[in-house]
Amino acid sequence: MRLVFLGPPGSGKGTQARMVGEKLGLPQISTGDILREAIARKTDLGEKAKPYMDVGELVLDEVVLPVVEKRIMEKDCMKGFILDGFPRTLGQAIGLEEVLQRLGCAVDAVIFIDVDDTVVVRRLSRRRVCPKCNAMYNLDTDPPKQEGLCDRCQVGLQLRSDDKPETIEARLLVYRKNTLPLVEYYESRGILKRIAGGGEIGKVFDSILGELSEARSS
Repeated sequence: MRLVFLGPPGSGKGTQARMVGEKLGLPQISTGDILREAIARKTDLGEKAKPYMDVGELVLDEVVLPVVEKRIMEKDCMKGFILDGFPRTLGQAIGLEEVLQRLGCAVDAVIFIDVDDTVVVRRLSRRRVCPKCNAMYNLDTDPPKQEGLCDRCQVGLQLRSDDKPETIEARLLVYRKNTLPLVEYYESRGILKRIAGGGEIGKVFDSILGELSEARSS
């Protein structure tokens, strides 16, 4: 299956995409992770993306689309993939369709994880990341074993620049303006699966698997 996971920042789409990918044997493609790695390595891609990500803005389509196209053409994506955090605009969605048409395939289902803004703000403000291995923690629901240190690397955890309070609101504004229209776009195509994302991780995961099971059998 070729899947797209949509939702506001902090909706848990990354966690769910990883879990579903492991369950179905599909690679999870996170454009955010790709861009953050590029920024950390100070590549040309990272230099182009950094000014936008630091203030919660969307990276330009002409920067992101080639990255996605290159990634989904790799061998591990031949039987399917999960796009986590892409597309984020109608332009990106149309660009993705054109890429997939050239490859003779299409998006099979879009998982929209719907979460209230209050939940988003709480989750993001409590999120921490390891600067070495990129392991993610939540101080409330998934804290490190030793306060402030990554379980794997024993490196001090950090608040991501795009999870700072002043950036969260900017990210939500960008999401409402650019990404929410994708819900209607994919709904009109009959492939959108709406999931309530405010509950426990396991229950959200079960709901997604149920929707995907129906999509595969239809």
